[in-house]
Parts: sequence; structure tokens; C-alpha cells
Amino acid sequence: MVREFELPDVGEGVAEGEIVDWLVEEGDPVEEDQPVAEVETDKAVVDVPSPVDGSVQEIHAAAGEMVPVGTVIITFAEEGDADSGEATTTEESKETDAATEASAATGDVETTAEETADEETPTASGRVFAAPSARRLARELGVDIGSIDGSGPGGRVSEHDVRAAAEDAKEVDEEGSDSPEPATTRVEGSSGTDAGEGDTTGGGAAQASSTGQPSASGSAAGGATAGESADRERTLAAPATRKLAADSGVDIDAVPTDEERDGEAFVTPAAVESYAEAQQAAQDADRAAVAESRGEERIPYRGVRRTIGQQMAESKYTAPHVTHHDEVDVTALVEARTDLKELADEQGISLSYMPFVMKACVAALREFPMVNSMLDEEAEEIVQKKYYNIGVATATDAGLMVPVVEDADRKNMLQLASEMNELVEKARERTISREEMQGGTFTITNVGAIGGEYATPIINHPEVAILALGAIKEKPRVVDGEIVPRKVMTLSLSIDHRVVDGAIAAQFTNRVEEFLENPQRLLLEA
Repeated sequence: MVREFELPDVGEGVAEGEIVDWLVEEGDPVEEDQPVAEVETDKAVVDVPSPVDGSVQEIHAAAGEMVPVGTVIITFAEEGDADSGEATTTEESKETDAATEASAATGDVETTAEETADEETPTASGRVFAAPSARRLARELGVDIGSIDGSGPGGRVSEHDVRAAAEDAKEVDEEGSDSPEPATTRVEGSSGTDAGEGDTTGGGAAQASSTGQPSASGSAAGGATAGESADRERTLAAPATRKLAADSGVDIDAVPTDEERDGEAFVTPAAVESYAEAQQAAQDADRAAVAESRGEERIPYRGVRRTIGQQMAESKYTAPHVTHHDEVDVTALVEARTDLKELADEQGISLSYMPFVMKACVAALREFPMVNSMLDEEAEEIVQKKYYNIGVATATDAGLMVPVVEDADRKNMLQLASEMNELVEKARERTISREEMQGGTFTITNVGAIGGEYATPIINHPEVAILALGAIKEKPRVVDGEIVPRKVMTLSLSIDHRVVDGAIAAQFTNRVEEFLENPQRLLLEA
């Protein structure tokens, strides 16, 4: 039995994913729940498991390809089918060919084989590759699936192709036999005369080949490839097809086609989509060639990186940012951490300065709840949070991620260190879940880890504040009238000035500093 596997919905709001890598090849045996592919969404990289025991029959998407959720990406032959697969296919072919001939003789082009085949439907014109949902839709709409030009890989017929064919047929019926050009629009040159539609060009400027020049071939019967311009003066196409061309920025007169109606070139939706894809590929190749000649590298802006960028832009352009800077003497903190580090190591926990800062921030947030809030713009309310979920900004290969340590106020120093270390490691390995990066009420970022001192961090929207920690450096300070070397750390607190006033920001920062200057005070915090 053949099993089609669609890209699953791996998280709320995720509409597509990029096939990062295939972990199997066609013909490989697989077990149920065995990872077969790595897929990157706009949230994270996830493993896609096999739903069955069996073997890989066909892979439908290439590594690096963006695939919408619900698209078939791989086909499995379930266990028990591998040995008899070839013989079964041969017998099915004979049976379905016979059924096709019988149906063709009675005028019924679509055969009952469509109901038994999992992916391909034999018709009088050969095998049609289509998803079961597309075949079912074709039956419901009364469309001959064998007459549809598939726009998917290998000519695969999609639901979009079926609907477009049904719409074309409906428009032909509505126009009736009295109309000389039912369901299509005749376009006479670029002037649009005799067009019958407001948009005579189908939208967009005339498309050229990858060389920048249109093809000399204007024949409706071929001659131009999908990447070349047919450059006709007259084109027949359904209004829906013209709209598709306009939306794709394609000149419909430039779309090559082998189909004719009434002696004129006829363009289908599949031809428009194929031509648009070819033009895009040519443009991408041109950009890549230019970039290479200039010593540039083009990296796709998508997935996690694009999501990070969108969130940063939303925060920066939504919340008016103000950043408060200060310095704090953390000599006592350095000593306390040194004393406790050995005890933490004995329990297999790496103790950094971050858990101390988290504890200090929670204590200050209790005193200044406005910093631990959010603005509900729709309800026109400021929501003060009575829980303390601290996000820790983490640099990864994919960009900045923010794992969230929940209920930081209820955990001791070693518990905070252990949970934070685990989440940070998962973020860097790209195995962290979306839920583990949600629900934060306040965020801390450590620019000192790379030697930085001051920063103007962007708030992790919809939070209203973020604290950046600078590097701890030895600096001269006056103590009891004498200049002595002390360990000094810088703090940079960015606030959403719609919610948090500058005075509150300064008071909050001062309270954090008091706890860091005297870390023994953190022992009094629950």
C-alpha cells in the first residue's frame, strides 16, 4: 500500500517550511517514527518522522525547497509491498489501461482506477499524477482530471489546477455558443483594442529571457521554452488566467504555449505558473551571477531569521524605545560566584553570573511591577504580570533566540542555572520548541559575553523592558577615600516609554544594582 505523507502543521501559525535536508533516499527502508527529513519553519528546525514501517518510494521536494503545509513531500511503500511492488504496478497498469479503453468507448474518460490509485490515475492520454484530494475535487466538480495540465513537480495535478479548470469550463458554459470567444479574452497587440477586458496586458511589463531579450519565436505551437518570451500579438485566455498572470507580474502574451483554440494561442493557468517560475529562476540566476562577480554571497532571508527580523521591526516601530545606562560595582558578586561555582560543579551544574542577575531582576520587578507588564492596545489596558518568566537572549547560528525560564521567582540559584543552561543549549542546537520561547515577562541579554559594554537592546515585544549586561572589567573606583581596582559591570535597560517612565527605569536599575553589589541580600529573596 502506498502512503502519501504531507508536510504537517508543526506549530500554530506556521504556513510553510524549508526542507533543510533529507535523512533518507528513495528505496531506503524506514521504521515508524524514524526521522526522514529536517524542516525549518519560521520558528525552529524540526525532525519529520515516518508514519509507517516500509520503504521510501518517492521524494517530492528537494532540499532547500520551501513547501506549504499540507503538500505531499514524500511517498512511502508500507511494509509488505516492497517485494511485490513491481509486479503489482504492472498488473495495475494492464487493468487500468483496459478500463480506460472501455470507458473511452462509452465517452466516460475518467475511470474507476482513480478511486483505487493512490497517486496516479490512468486515462486515455496516459497516467495522471494527482493527490487523492485533487482527484476527489475533480469528481465533485465534474472535471476530467486527465485533461488538466498539472502545475506541480512532474506534471502533478493540484487542487488549484482542478479549480482553475472547473472555472474555465463554467465560463465557457455561461457564455454560450452565440459568443465568438466564450470564457476567453482576445487581445490584439499591446494597445488593448478588441480586448474585452480592462487589463489588456494581463499585468506586469513584458518579460524577457534570462539574457534580457525576448525570444524571436512567436509561434503558438511552441518554439519558446518556459524561460523564454513567446512575444505574441494575440492571446486567448480565461479571465481567471489573466488575473493569475497579473498577480504574478507576467505579460500573458509572453507565456509560451502549445495549445490552440480557434487557431489562436491559448494560455492555461499551469502555463502562466510555469513561466513565472522560470522567470523567477532566471532572475535569481542573474542576481547570483552578479553577486559572484562582485564577491558577494546571497543568503535566503526566511525561516527563523526572517521571524526574528519581523519581531524586531514590530517592536522597534511599535514601542518608543528609551535606554537607561549605568555601572555597578560587582566585586562582591564575583567573589560570591567564585565561592559557589565549585559547589555547583560538584552537582554537574555550570554556574554563571546570569542566575544572580535573574534573581536580582525578579526582586526588583516585584517592587516595580510596571516593568513586568505589557500594553494591551486593543483593550487599551496595561496588564501587570504577577508571575516572573525571565527570557535569556541567546546567540545562535540562526540568529537571536530567547528561551524563557518560567516562574523564576520560585526557583533557587542552582535550579535557575540548570534550567537556563538546558534551554540555551537546546536553542543553539535548534531543538528548542516554540512553547519554550513564549510567555516571557522580562528579558535579559548578555552583550558582555562578546566583550561589549553598553548597548541599546530592542525590547522583546510585547514585553516593555529588556536589560543588557556588559562585560565585567576591572576599573578604578574610590573606596574610603582611596582609588582602588574594582570589578565593574555596565547595565543598559531599554523601556517602552508608553508604559514605563524614565524615573521608574532608573529606580528599577538602581534596585538591581543594590542586589548585585550585595549578593548576600538575594538569600533573603524567596
